[in-house]
Amino acid sequence: MSESPRPSGFSRSIGLFQATAINMSQMCGIGPFVTIPLMVAAFGGPQALIGWVAGAVLALVDGLVWAELGASLPGAGGTYVYLREAFQYRSGKLMPFLFVWTAMLFIPLIMSTGVQGMVQYLGYLWPGMTTGQGDIVGVAVVALMVVLLWRKVENVGKVTVVMWAVMILSVAAVILASFTHFHSSLAFTWPAHAIQLTRGAFWIGFASGLTIGIYDYLGYNTSAYLGAEIKNPGRVMPRSIIWSILAIMGIYLLLQIGVLGVIHWQDMLDPKNVASQSVASAVMEKTFGKTAADIVTVLILVTAFASVFTGLLGGSRVPFTAARDKVFFRSFAKLHLKHGFPVRGLVTMGVITAAGFLLARHLDASAVHPPLTILITLLTTVMVIIQALAQIAAVTVLRKRQPNLARPYRMLLYPLPSVVACIGWLVIYGYADKANPGLHPIEWSIGWVALGVVAFLIWSRVEKAWPFGEKEIHEQYLAEQPSELAGLTS
Repeated sequence: MSESPRPSGFSRSIGLFQATAINMSQMCGIGPFVTIPLMVAAFGGPQALIGWVAGAVLALVDGLVWAELGASLPGAGGTYVYLREAFQYRSGKLMPFLFVWTAMLFIPLIMSTGVQGMVQYLGYLWPGMTTGQGDIVGVAVVALMVVLLWRKVENVGKVTVVMWAVMILSVAAVILASFTHFHSSLAFTWPAHAIQLTRGAFWIGFASGLTIGIYDYLGYNTSAYLGAEIKNPGRVMPRSIIWSILAIMGIYLLLQIGVLGVIHWQDMLDPKNVASQSVASAVMEKTFGKTAADIVTVLILVTAFASVFTGLLGGSRVPFTAARDKVFFRSFAKLHLKHGFPVRGLVTMGVITAAGFLLARHLDASAVHPPLTILITLLTTVMVIIQALAQIAAVTVLRKRQPNLARPYRMLLYPLPSVVACIGWLVIYGYADKANPGLHPIEWSIGWVALGVVAFLIWSRVEKAWPFGEKEIHEQYLAEQPSELAGLTS
């Protein structure tokens, strides 16, 4: 059994505060500000609060999966590393290949939803903005992000902390404004028969709300993608994940309750009402006036920028690690000679982000589902198969295959969180078609994975890898057992 060298070139320069800030900035970007109306539409009233709670529970139990894997396998690329280590024994490099195949699409496309939301909120400040002008702004924003990421990661960490502070300020302003003009009758008066567990319509709405909710929590795993750049990962990784989820959960619940206490939920469903497009701006305008609304809208734009910025930061590391392992195009394995970041991964994901943004902007406006809802559904459905369910299985597989692996953090109440997370992801996946009639997200996800299997067979044939060559087993982290992992015990 051979051993592969650990990828070199990255420096461990991101501490706990920066790692938590990176996660929170990615989680609380433009998401909640544009999806609050979508959540209300999914549930049909202010009982939309259920979706945020359900999303928080799924994020927390799934975060415990990430915490154990990230602490014991702190490499660049996150899920790629976990699937590579866990599934190499039976299926060779198939699972990590499929993840990279999918991540090169779903990570930048998720970022594109943030850019789309940013341009949507910019429309509040620029009411006369045309579609073409919005397209130019969005592409220019992506280009600016790539330029800002073209530097050493320790400098990026400092920029991220500043953006995190702006994010806290923007959500705090909206929450404060909401509760100074709060009407409990608006927030807590639910329609008759709002919760009927025996009706299929409730569960379809719940599945849609859970999908939107977990989309808004996505980002709690960003520090895991930067595992090779995290200081003392055995201690920092789990805490950055768990703390960021708990903090954002509190922010989201206050934000949702506060908004519902100021804006009539029916207004959020009216496409002609400003609340359906820029609900936070509507709250500020109704409570503190137009000037305050303009200022907070600017802060929200900066927050959205920070979210996409940190998403591209973490996502660009995925193809780099795979290429170093010869599981992806070798050109992606090169780091910038001076600043030490993966050039090809950053540029490629930036290009796909811009393309995804333009695609969403020009989807049929007459479609039943808003473009943002379509993107969220398709991306989440694909992610469930290749990332969420596969990682849950990886925790158990690694405990059996590598029982002596250093685990500075072990999942609390194992395997209960894994089971709950699995159920949550299966609900999202199983109801995807019913919640989105005519869109066929399940079929699209299966088709994409099948195409990835074909691509893998072609690649493995060219590279003479399994199943057309000898299966290679590299228990990299088991062999190294680095002392830097020590720092957090169960």
